Amino acid sequence: MCAPRIVQVAHEAADRRFSRRAWFGAAGLGAVAAVSGAGVARGGPGGFGSVVDLTHVLTPELPVWPGNPPFVRTPVAWHENGGFGQNALVLWEHTGTHVDAPLHRVRGAASVDLISAADLVAPLVVVDISAKAAVDADAMVTVSDVERWEDEHGPIPERAFVAMHSGWEGRLAVPGAFLNLDIGGRPHAPGFAVEAAEFLVSRRGIVGAGVDTLSLDQAASREFGAHTVFLGAGRYGVEMLANLAQVPPSGATVIVGAPKHAGGTGGPCRVLALV
Repeated sequence: MCAPRIVQVAHEAADRRFSRRAWFGAAGLGAVAAVSGAGVARGGPGGFGSVVDLTHVLTPELPVWPGNPPFVRTPVAWHENGGFGQNALVLWEHTGTHVDAPLHRVRGAASVDLISAADLVAPLVVVDISAKAAVDADAMVTVSDVERWEDEHGPIPERAFVAMHSGWEGRLAVPGAFLNLDIGGRPHAPGFAVEAAEFLVSRRGIVGAGVDTLSLDQAASREFGAHTVFLGAGRYGVEMLANLAQVPPSGATVIVGAPKHAGGTGGPCRVLALV
């Protein structure tokens, strides 16, 4: 989490010019990440047909969990003065397309820098619940959804990354629709049912789970059971994935470019699918 003083400095910096040394002396930034746009690149490496970017462009307008501050980008160096451009980035760790490390939910668990690199490259499994999410904002990935996926595509591979495709990113074009707050200010969006999380961890040995929403749990939950199951078992999560409709339900490989700052509970990441 960023201290309030860091956020204040970033906003003040837009109105005054100062050196790189002055910025880092004043701000001591720790949560910095570069996240690029989503899309498809044809002719991928290593024999893959394409590379699909599962990452949202990180902008101040991208929705964040209610109560969190938006992303801030402030120019701090200019090509006209010294030859190099540079921005200061201020954000909370769980902003944009981002990783949840076990430490995010479980005190004393692994921080983001301790996630095994081997676990960040995995077979990608996409469970599509977009049909029921279209009529039920509180829809969840259930054990039945997972079993139905296996009936069609075969057993989930060992050490896979399982992503929920709810179609929720389609709501980004309508202000307020992505957060989908009720009259009491509680968000409503799909996520994993606790039983499905337990099944995937204990019966299928997954390395991580992802969603195209802001929470591994159904957003209205206050127990955060899916978070507790996934992260409590030492798995990681990725929230706010993009472009899951552009990858097949099975057969792709995911690469999660997780940040590596000491003690981090997570952070923005670049996620790629090799199809």
